[in-house]
Amino acid sequence: MMPLTMANAGEVNLIKKVGGNEKIRRFLESLGFVVGADVTVVAVNHGNVIVNIKESRVAISREMANKIMVGN
Repeated sequence: MMPLTMANAGEVNLIKKVGGNEKIRRFLESLGFVVGADVTVVAVNHGNVIVNIKESRVAISREMANKIMVGN
């Protein structure tokens, strides 16, 4: 397991755990970051991480991405 910020661009990863406090977890879940979902890093721009998740492209901050643990 590793934080989403360590994932390689273009590689599909499985979300294993979503950390943070209740408010942060709920916000990430509303964007589709739930355990068992596939997520692909598209790019990293100025500290923001751009990902494809559930047929959508989403940009989140590096701090948020560090709370999402992924694996293959």
